[in-house]
Amino acid sequence: MASAFPPRPENGAIRPAPGLEEQGGWDDYDLPPLYAAMAACSFRRSIASQLSKILDLPPENLIKSISAVPVSKKRQIADFQLSIDSITEDSSSDHSAQDLQLRAQTLAEKLKCDAVVSEISTGPGTVNFTINRELLAKTVLQQVLKDSSEYGIKSELFSTVPRQKAVIEFSSPNIAKKFHIGHLRSTIIGNFIANLKAALGHQVTRINYLGDWGMQFGLLGVGFQQFGNKEKLKSSPLQHLFEVYVQINKAAEEENTKKLAKDFFRKLEEHDEQTLSLWKQFRSFSIEEYIRIYKRLGVHFDEYSGESFYQEKSQEVLKMLEEKGLLQKTMKGTGIVDLSEKKDLSSFSTVMRSDGTSLYITRDLAAAIDRMNKHNCDTMMYVTDKSQSNHFQHLFQILKLMGYDWAERCQHVSFGLVQGMKTRRGEVIFLEDVLDEARSRMLQNMASAKTTKEIENPVETAEKIGLAALIIQDFQGLLSSDYQFSWDRALQSRGDTGVFLQYTHARLHSLEQMHGNEQLTDVNVACLQEPEAISVLQHLLSIFTRSRFHLKKPLSLLIHKKPLLIR
Repeated sequence: MASAFPPRPENGAIRPAPGLEEQGGWDDYDLPPLYAAMAACSFRRSIASQLSKILDLPPENLIKSISAVPVSKKRQIADFQLSIDSITEDSSSDHSAQDLQLRAQTLAEKLKCDAVVSEISTGPGTVNFTINRELLAKTVLQQVLKDSSEYGIKSELFSTVPRQKAVIEFSSPNIAKKFHIGHLRSTIIGNFIANLKAALGHQVTRINYLGDWGMQFGLLGVGFQQFGNKEKLKSSPLQHLFEVYVQINKAAEEENTKKLAKDFFRKLEEHDEQTLSLWKQFRSFSIEEYIRIYKRLGVHFDEYSGESFYQEKSQEVLKMLEEKGLLQKTMKGTGIVDLSEKKDLSSFSTVMRSDGTSLYITRDLAAAIDRMNKHNCDTMMYVTDKSQSNHFQHLFQILKLMGYDWAERCQHVSFGLVQGMKTRRGEVIFLEDVLDEARSRMLQNMASAKTTKEIENPVETAEKIGLAALIIQDFQGLLSSDYQFSWDRALQSRGDTGVFLQYTHARLHSLEQMHGNEQLTDVNVACLQEPEAISVLQHLLSIFTRSRFHLKKPLSLLIHKKPLLIR
């Protein structure tokens, strides 16, 4: 294949592609004067301009109806399409497929190809537009070179989005309990959302809301007094606390153990100095280890909060609920809030135990109110698995009943469960087990592959590739769907995998080292007309022109500068 990059002209001018020089170069195209700065989204405006003359509609209205066509691996397709149904005046009524197809053909016959559009065709109720291939390559590549790492961020898709303050709660493991796979998925997805919002200029606060309060700490405290080791607590807090918790749980059926656990937690709530000191050690040592593990993932948090922060404030919430007439007592003495429309208790949420102490949802109410007062944010997001959907639905409903209109700005980003993720030793217990397993398997794959080159630090390389494999595997399907995890599938070196993504990244760096990475001033776009090249260009174009953005669907193209997507 001929090089797409001919020798640079001495004067540094942009050379027209071969075949265009005879036509007078790019000036013959009917484009705005500042062509070099023309964004890819101008293609839609050009199409809308021609359509407006025929349909007698403002171009601004038509632009919204012109969408980028999803790129196909199997066949060459058009770049944009106009849905006939979206511009039909009586769109509220049903139109037959035959009627829509006829309207599409009639409109297509009135349109003409020009310097921008090289082909016009019809599909089921759509008019399709194919952009001049050399113009497509020229425009997209110039925009990529101009925007560099910010390509896509400056697109029309995001240009009108106001910059906001966002609070995002994600990961949120429970201290002394195993870091299950749901927490790993929350960490990956929550960090991706936070990174995306930050890249778009939003002010993001990342919160790790730890499960650090509750009766289980009474049991854990008693367990540590019987089985604990202070040196092990310092060196491996998560592992040691888990071991202690497992041991004390075996004795938890005994009445004496139950009594001791209740007494320990009562002292904790009463802020007994010795008891509180031990609990603080559990928490601080655990957070230190979490920070070390999160660093391997490239994840950081602005705040390490937890249920313990809102023990007292949750009592203030209960008082507010009572003052507003929302708190009702059951025959057993528990406190509930009626959430039913008809106020017949067909739907309610329990917010208080019979002894007057708070529950998880009460502490979540206190946390939400505190965060809004502290950050005055435009959106508050909770990234957890879909099993908690009912909990967050109740949380937001109660906030609305309390008179907090900003509850409308709260969002639960739910996701499906991961099944089948196990290490060679058996069931996954800690996040670090998963990370170590990914690195170990990747090292083994690298050692057995014939094409693996000798590298300075194979362990570090295996770590990065293994992490990429985990992350990309997680983004493969719909966010809301459960999926079966497979180590073999995740670590494949071909296909849409993290391993292949890292391989492509390394190969691109190798090409830069071989040919230099200076800013290009000339591109021979005639050499970029193969179907594979056009497919890449269409993907790049779609970043600028996609008319819809779904948070709950995976992105079709991931562009990043660093080796790990999550960083």
